[in-house]
Amino acid sequence: MTFPLALGDLADPTKNTEPLNLRNHSTEFLLLDLERMLLIRGVEEAIADLVISNEAKCPCHLGVGQEAVAVGVARHLTAQDRLYGGHRSHSQFLALGGSPESLIAEVLGKETGCSKGMGGSMHLFGEDFGFGGSVPIVAGTVPVAVGAALAFKLRKLPYVGIAFFGDGACEEGVVHEALNMASVMRLPIVFVVENNLFSSHLDIHLRQPGNRVSRFAEAHGVRAETVDGNDVVAVSDAAQRLIGGARQGEGPAFIEAVTYRWRGHVGADENVDVGLRRSLEEILQWKQRDPIGRLQASLRIERKVPEDVFIDMRNRTLKRIGTAVAEARAASYPEDAALLDRVYAK
Repeated sequence: MTFPLALGDLADPTKNTEPLNLRNHSTEFLLLDLERMLLIRGVEEAIADLVISNEAKCPCHLGVGQEAVAVGVARHLTAQDRLYGGHRSHSQFLALGGSPESLIAEVLGKETGCSKGMGGSMHLFGEDFGFGGSVPIVAGTVPVAVGAALAFKLRKLPYVGIAFFGDGACEEGVVHEALNMASVMRLPIVFVVENNLFSSHLDIHLRQPGNRVSRFAEAHGVRAETVDGNDVVAVSDAAQRLIGGARQGEGPAFIEAVTYRWRGHVGADENVDVGLRRSLEEILQWKQRDPIGRLQASLRIERKVPEDVFIDMRNRTLKRIGTAVAEARAASYPEDAALLDRVYAK
């Protein structure tokens, strides 16, 4: 059996720039999605400013431009489910309900951070709202998510594990072991790949024989869908089908969301000087597929949402982020005694 290797128009930044098809999604939910995406982008842009000013001392991997993936998936999760991320997980943390105050404080290493200032940008935690954690080791949390799914199945609980990772992580052996185990044991887990076509600075065409990574799921007998990751409606529809199926005992599933990060691999720079296929021209083309702009245009055209609604939403979001940054700057650092207390169990 052979599988198609190419994504086609989904990987072409000159395609899929039109407003979204909102289908039967309620305007209320779509406005909530829009506000959550605005919050994620605003927080990441604020973190980028903290990187530039050298206030953020930890490495920060930004996902500006990829907001629709986390938001579309999170809409179908509960606080009892468990989502695990990697080094680029600000969006998932916030989409699930994590506060910008605790995220920004964590990036600055403050006591009020979500990991009490001990983790930084890549070690986030939010058990109360279903964020099981993130680590910088590429694919490191994928088997952890499988373990959560196994626990749910053994306890006969109607919850799902979610593993978020990128196209580069698909080249790690543990991902294939995780897919195999999840398939054989029919575990309630959904693997979500943000395929932004780059691993660090290396284009996917120089790493793999094709750019469609859902072929790995198909090889393990795992249900898979490939969607436009800059279309929050398409992501949400796929998530509803596949997460719902996993809850009902249909086994694991795989979502490949094709997207693009506007910033470089790490830090605030756009990395247009790294050669290969990443260029300012291509970044500008991908910005025409902005998931926020496309949803807002659709709400304006199809649902006749007035402009002042968008203006109020943006102002409200920026005000909250500004307050969060000010509070994080004013917060205290952890005491020296916390260095061991929070690393080793008592």
